[in-house]
Amino acid sequence: MVSFAQALQANRLSLTRGVTETLQVNLGLKCNLACKHCHLEAGPTRRELMDRATMDQVLAYAQRAGFKVIDITGGAPELNPDLPYMVAGAAEAAPRVILRSNLTLLTDGSRSGLLELLRGKGVVLFASFPALSPQQLEAQRGKGVFDASLRGLKLLNSLGWGRPEGGLELNLVSNPAGAFLPPEQGSAEKRFRRELERRWGVTFNCLFTLANVPLGRFRAWLERTGNYQGYVAKLAEGFNPCTVDGLMCRSLVSVDWDGHLYDCDFNLAAGIPLAGHATHVSQLAQPPAQGAPIPVSEHCYTCTAGSGFT
Repeated sequence: MVSFAQALQANRLSLTRGVTETLQVNLGLKCNLACKHCHLEAGPTRRELMDRATMDQVLAYAQRAGFKVIDITGGAPELNPDLPYMVAGAAEAAPRVILRSNLTLLTDGSRSGLLELLRGKGVVLFASFPALSPQQLEAQRGKGVFDASLRGLKLLNSLGWGRPEGGLELNLVSNPAGAFLPPEQGSAEKRFRRELERRWGVTFNCLFTLANVPLGRFRAWLERTGNYQGYVAKLAEGFNPCTVDGLMCRSLVSVDWDGHLYDCDFNLAAGIPLAGHATHVSQLAQPPAQGAPIPVSEHCYTCTAGSGFT
């Protein structure tokens, strides 16, 4: 198998930054779930959480740099007690704020204030909902997660997310349960839309089908089951040079829970810092420079297989 760098070279391509419009903020690795596919190895035993001082540095950078989007993620960002502070600050710093949720922490009754804040700020929600089959979803995410996720979706619908009349955007994210690539996104979205509404009365805006990245817990599972080499080869065989221009790393910069910057969430998981150099969010005045080279590794094949991962 040729390396990802060699694949780019063979197609007379290079991976460099375009205009960086999105700041992705990882609030920590603590999560109530320990999903089999998690490239960050987030889970209940992790203690890494972004503190208020680092949030202030992140928000100050967002104000200096003028990002159009702030994308808040984790772990489970709901488990960071300062999430409301981050959301309120992000809404002041950027016109579009995204929060990524696993859906299961929204219905315990203690987060009604958070939901009201999110609704008041018009926050876009990206919710992980890998499969329509309870067995398939729970094989990946744990027992009881399917019903908890459905309750979360129904609650969000009742508050206006994913409803035409609600004006609040709710997008779902689906990924395979094993060492194979996801189905074509358009057909999968039609199936999810039809079945979720028919069976449970749930509606949403868009569905994104993503391949699992061979890092972290998913890589460990691949290696343990003897699937690592075959899976990476499958990703490499699916390399589509047409996806390179639209890759998220060209328009996004990711900040870890401790304030250090990376070219994307996957390079963060792999420990490959922004432009190959350790940089703290407090050190930059502007977004990364247009045309700057982006470090690559074999996990980058995930984002260029088939229709790509943008």
